[in-house]
Amino acid sequence: MREDFVRRSIYLCSVLALVFSVSLEAVASFAYVSNALDNNVSVIDTTTNTVVGTIPVGAGPAGVAAPSNGARIYVANNDADTVSVIDGATNTVMATVPVGSNPTIIAITPNAARVYVTNFGSNDVSVIDAATNTVVATVPVGSGPSGIAVTPNGKFAYVANDGGTVSVISTNTNTVTTTIAVPGDLTGVAITPDGKSVYVASFFASTIFVIDTGSNAVVDSIPATPTAIGIVILPNGKLAYASLPLPGSVVVISTNTNTITSTVATGSFPVLLAPTPDGAYVYVANSGDDTVAVIDTSTNQVVAVIPVGNFPQGIAIPQGPTTADHCKKGGWATYVNPKFKNQGDCVSYVVHLRK
Repeated sequence: MREDFVRRSIYLCSVLALVFSVSLEAVASFAYVSNALDNNVSVIDTTTNTVVGTIPVGAGPAGVAAPSNGARIYVANNDADTVSVIDGATNTVMATVPVGSNPTIIAITPNAARVYVTNFGSNDVSVIDAATNTVVATVPVGSGPSGIAVTPNGKFAYVANDGGTVSVISTNTNTVTTTIAVPGDLTGVAITPDGKSVYVASFFASTIFVIDTGSNAVVDSIPATPTAIGIVILPNGKLAYASLPLPGSVVVISTNTNTITSTVATGSFPVLLAPTPDGAYVYVANSGDDTVAVIDTSTNQVVAVIPVGNFPQGIAIPQGPTTADHCKKGGWATYVNPKFKNQGDCVSYVVHLRK
């Protein structure tokens, strides 16, 4: 009886291992990289780190964003004053939305209902209804808005303005409720998964500033010499990665101590970044040498360099489901990138993320 139980256990473990490996292979995801001087977007298969497609968009594509299900990819066309909406299932442009002047960076609410676009040239933020692909509000902010991020609860959008302020937009009313003075020409914005802290990169101040969302006050600063532009935070909230274009590197910041723990040479003039859903890698767009560098976050070493188009700027990787509940009641079928065959595939993906 005991031997029979052991045999069955070994067989079951083998089957589960096979199913799990198949599931991970089946849910390969993609990174979308805007190439500003080619007017297109490179599609990278993150399992092979190869470019598998190119999508024509508007002139001067900059920021790229995608909701967690990857059904749409939004690209800010800086020179065309439009946003291209890419169908994640077909990798073709399904709509082009006119916005303000020189759209730069895009952020999406957690429910994927609204898309917020900073317009650097018109000092405002366009709010797009994702269901209709139309602008439903325009929010005046500070001078030269660049970076933007939405809080995990979807209630506020934080906008980094080149003029040395951060505008806090209520997504309920689409009005600025608070303006925070922050030194320097502000660029990238990232918010911790718990929604308590906002990290803002200041280019000429060579500093990453930390804002407490409870008080909307600057509570810490991290020297990032000589420049800082893009910033992302890993899904587990423990580390932030910020690009320093002029030395051609990315600094790794502990969000617990707000200190730099490592520096990674990535390539020429790194700009914007995106983590994989499991936080195992960070993809970095190197504008100066037309590549994307892949950082292994366990070693903080570059493990791949991928040639893309001319002058890459923005990058987005859809994050997929984060809990098993997202897979239930047919939820698994709403994901396009990554795409699942069934609920089991979706749950296996979530289990992998939690490792």
